[in-house]
Amino acid sequence: MLTIEGLVLGYGGEPVLGGVDLSVEAGRIVALVGPSGSGKSSILRTVMRLQAPLAGQIRLGVDRAEIGILFQDDALLPWRNVRDNAALGLRARGWEHKRRVDEAEAWLRRVGLTGLGERYPGRLSGGQRKRAALAQVLVLKPRLLLMDEPFSALDAIVRHRIYQDLLGLVEQEGIAVLLVTHDLEEALALSDETYLLSAGPRARISQHYEVPFARPRDLGATRADPRFGPLVAKLWQDLSSAAGPVVQ
Repeated sequence: MLTIEGLVLGYGGEPVLGGVDLSVEAGRIVALVGPSGSGKSSILRTVMRLQAPLAGQIRLGVDRAEIGILFQDDALLPWRNVRDNAALGLRARGWEHKRRVDEAEAWLRRVGLTGLGERYPGRLSGGQRKRAALAQVLVLKPRLLLMDEPFSALDAIVRHRIYQDLLGLVEQEGIAVLLVTHDLEEALALSDETYLLSAGPRARISQHYEVPFARPRDLGATRADPRFGPLVAKLWQDLSSAAGPVVQ
C-alpha cells in the first residue's frame, strides 16, 4: 500500500530526515517511534503531499482518495451532529442524502456510537469524539490510514477499547495503517512492525522490530504475553540510545 525509499526531508535545505526506507502492506499496522524532532510527523505530511521531500520517493498502491488521516485533534464540526459529521466526506463525494445517512449510521454502530447520531460534538466524551472521528474517516473506506498520535489525549481504559476496535477493523477490512506514536507500549501492542528513528538532524531508521503477536489479537492477552515486557524494555533501551545524552 505504501513504500518509502531513501526519503530525505528538511527545512531550508537542512535535512531533518537523512534517508528512510519503510513499507506498509494491506491488513498490517506499522508503527513509527523515535525521539522528538526526528521527523516522524514529517513523514506523514510528505505522504499527504503537504511537504516536499529533498530526495527519495514515495510509492502508493492506492489512489489519494483512498487515504484516511486521523490526528490527535479531530476534525468534527461543532455545528453539525455526529451523523452529519460522519457523512461529511460522502456528501463531498456527491452521495444522495438517504444513502449517506444510512452509511454514516452503519459506521457509527461499528465504532460503538449507536443511538448518538443526533448528538453534537460538544455533548460527547473524549472517547466518543475519537470514535466519531474514526467513523468520519472509515466511512470513506480508506485502504491506507495515516495516524499521528491519535489516542494520546484519552484515558487508559478508553484507549484500550478503541485500540481493540481498531485492530478488529484492520483485520476485517484489510486496511494498511502507518501509526506515529510516542507510546512504546501502544506501538508494540497494535503493530505488526515497529520502526525506530534515530535523533535528528539526518535521522534514519536505527532499528526495525517484527512484532511476534499473532492476529486476531486480544490486547489483554498480548500485554500478558511473557514476550511483551522484554520487548517494551528493549525498545525503550534502544530509544534512549537513539535519543542520545540529555543536554544539561
